[in-house]
Amino acid sequence: MQPARPLAAALAESTVLLDGGLSNQLEAQGCDLSDELWSARLLLDEEQQIEAAHRAYVRAGAQVLITSGYQATFEGFARRGIGRVRAAELFARSVELARRAGGATDREIWVAASVGPYGAMLADGSEYRGRYGLSVRELERFHRPRIEALAAAGPDALALETVPDTDEAEALLQAVEGCGLPVWLSYSVAGDRTRAGQSLESAFGLAAGLGTVVAVGVNCCDPADADRAVETAAEVTGKPVVVYPNSGERWDAEARAWTGGATFDPRRVRGWQAAGARLVGGCCRIGPGPIAELARLLEGERTGRTERSGRPAGRPGEPRRTRRPGGAGETGGTAEP
Repeated sequence: MQPARPLAAALAESTVLLDGGLSNQLEAQGCDLSDELWSARLLLDEEQQIEAAHRAYVRAGAQVLITSGYQATFEGFARRGIGRVRAAELFARSVELARRAGGATDREIWVAASVGPYGAMLADGSEYRGRYGLSVRELERFHRPRIEALAAAGPDALALETVPDTDEAEALLQAVEGCGLPVWLSYSVAGDRTRAGQSLESAFGLAAGLGTVVAVGVNCCDPADADRAVETAAEVTGKPVVVYPNSGERWDAEARAWTGGATFDPRRVRGWQAAGARLVGGCCRIGPGPIAELARLLEGERTGRTERSGRPAGRPGEPRRTRRPGGAGETGGTAEP
């Protein structure tokens, strides 16, 4: 069902559940994602698989569907001989497919158009390193046309996700100016730093005073790294935090394979919430099963609050507000789109 409220309003009332990894669900459905366009290739010739994957997450209880456009760019499609008009149509189709899948339930479903990093277009693992040798202005010129095309397709929000460094975050935040949509900014991190090695305090600080940014946080990272990052994001920005880590397995870009064991535990959501998370879910290798478990945990929390209070569940608690170093004052509150 199309939402009646802005995403920011929903985040102010309770924790909102994201979907999980789109690529792993598509692979579970038998799709071949070995192409350099990854899941975006299916927009060309198997779009029914994308809608089916979105529907799987709707059935699991997800409230926000992230579109299949992470690796969809004008430049990537151009390498296939696809012109800009047709590419823009494919961007719009990614939004339409998610919206149609959300119509399969009477719950509010928000659609967030994925805006992946520059490195995703290169298809060589660069998004996990950042520092591409481009200036902020050059990165902004790359991102702005796609953002404008996605905004014209009418999603409820833009997901600026898997951002590896502060240069690209700065470029993205400039590129979304005037797009008319709320956005969330989500870094991919390693330990307590961005993939490019910058401090998370400085990285999250870029979004602290921006009203269009309704949540800030991390995705596509180890769950343990997400635990630490959530608190930092809340303390630095005073905004709701978004968190959707990987399974804990590691991606080998050269072998194009996942290695190691899974460490994602849906029960981590309790710690995330306590630290300020309000938009939670999973990224790579997190399928409908863990998302359904997250949905059960969140529903149990809402039911418990209602039973204890005798009235409908309200806000689960405000994002943390702390003084900036040097006593500069309170950070801002939740922003409206």
